[in-house]
Amino acid sequence: MARISGVDLPKDKRGVIGLTYIYGIGSSKAVEILEKVNVSEHTKVREWTDDNIREITLEIQNNYTVEGELRSEVQMNIKRLMDIACYRGLRHRKGLPVNGQRTKTNARTRKGKKKTVANKKKATK
Repeated sequence: MARISGVDLPKDKRGVIGLTYIYGIGSSKAVEILEKVNVSEHTKVREWTDDNIREITLEIQNNYTVEGELRSEVQMNIKRLMDIACYRGLRHRKGLPVNGQRTKTNARTRKGKKKTVANKKKATK
């Protein structure tokens, strides 16, 4: 089992797919990494040698921001937006969609479960 950046990669998957289990590495970056260290993207993770794993680990550590460091960087960026009270920061604070999506319908993932608001009662005569 290969362990890179604190993540256990699935041994039965191809190398390109296995690397995408690391936060911050998508399919295009995975291909790029494997090309740099001269490992075929079609070989399975269990077929990697210790040297291959060491080279891939060094490549990721030296040239990419991944896992905890990337997560904290993203959180700091969001916190900065909230601190300067820009539009995007205010949307983050209120828990609403940030990138211009509609909110009259949909947006349930961001807004949470529906909160029903009762109508005003009519005054009796």
